[in-house]
Amino acid sequence: MSEAEAKSESVGTVVVAGAANLAIAAAKLVAGLISGSASMLSEAAHSVADTTTEVLLFLALRRGARPADARHPFGYGKESYVWAFFAAVFTFVGGAGFAITHGVTTILVHEHSGDYLVSYVVLAVSFVIESVSLARAARQVRRESRRWRTTPRRYLRLTADTTVKAVFLEDSAALIGLILAGLGVGLSELTGDELWDGVASVLIGVLLLVVAATLAYSNLSLLVGRAVPERIRREMEQSLAGLPEVERVGTLFTMQLGPEDILVAAKVDFRDDATGAAIEATADEAERRLRERYPEIRYLFLDPTGGPLRARAARREPEAPLGDGPVDPGLR
Repeated sequence: MSEAEAKSESVGTVVVAGAANLAIAAAKLVAGLISGSASMLSEAAHSVADTTTEVLLFLALRRGARPADARHPFGYGKESYVWAFFAAVFTFVGGAGFAITHGVTTILVHEHSGDYLVSYVVLAVSFVIESVSLARAARQVRRESRRWRTTPRRYLRLTADTTVKAVFLEDSAALIGLILAGLGVGLSELTGDELWDGVASVLIGVLLLVVAATLAYSNLSLLVGRAVPERIRREMEQSLAGLPEVERVGTLFTMQLGPEDILVAAKVDFRDDATGAAIEATADEAERRLRERYPEIRYLFLDPTGGPLRARAARREPEAPLGDGPVDPGLR
C-alpha cells in the first residue's frame, strides 16, 4: 500500500467512526433523558467525546499532511500529534469527567424516573454500529501490522499513526462501555436499586480515563521526538552495514516526524581504500535500499567518517606555529 493510500484509509477510518459516534450520541442522549439512566447519559457523553475526538483527529490528518516549506523544512507531521493530544485531553475532561461525576451523583441520590426499554433498544443498535466502525479500524490495523511485519498488538503499541490507534481504542472502549451500561441498567431493573446504574457510569468514566491517558502518553512521546521501534532501527543498521564499501555503522539516529515520515541520520565508517566516487555511489545505494524497504523514510543523512576523509586526516601535517615571539601564558 502506498503512502497516499495509507493516509486515505486513515481519513476514511476517522470519518466512519465520527459519523457513527454522532448518530449514537444523539440516540443515547434521547434514551438517557427518557429513561433517566445515569449509565445511558454517561454513554451519551462518551459518544459526544468520541465524536469531538474524531473531528480533532480529522483536523490532525489534514494539518499534518501539509508539505514542507521554508519555515518548516521537515514538514508539519508533528502537528498531527498536537491535535491528537488535544483529542485525548477532551476525552479525559469531557467524557470521563461527566461519567464519573454523574455516576457518583446517582449512587448517592438513587433516583430513576423512566422506562428501561428504550435504553435496551438504543444499546443494542449502538452495539451494532460501533461493531461496524471497530471492524474497519481492526482491518486497517491488521493490514498495517502485516506491512511492518509485526503483530497487531505490537503495532498498536508502537505505531506513529495515532489516529488509527485512537479510533481502535475508542471503538473498543465504546463496546465495553455499552456492555457496562447494559449490565448497569439490567441490574438496576432486576434489583430495583439504582446503585448498579451509578456504578456502571463510574466504570465507564474509568474506562475513558484509561483510553485518554494511553493516547495522551503516546502523542506526548511522539511530540518530544520518538525513534522508530528498535527492531526496525536494527534492520536499517544492518542494511547500511551490508554495503560493500562500509566498514561499520558508528551511530544511527531515527525520529518520527509524522505518521508516515521518518528521519534517519547515520555516521558511516567507510573502508580506507574507498574513493570519493565509491562513497557517493554507496550513499545512493543506501538511500535506495532503505527507502525501498521503508518508503516512510522522508529524510536520510549519511555522515562519512572513514575512507579518503580518514586517510587525509592521517596525512595532515602539524599546523605552523603562530610566531617566533614569546607565547602568551593564557594560550599555553
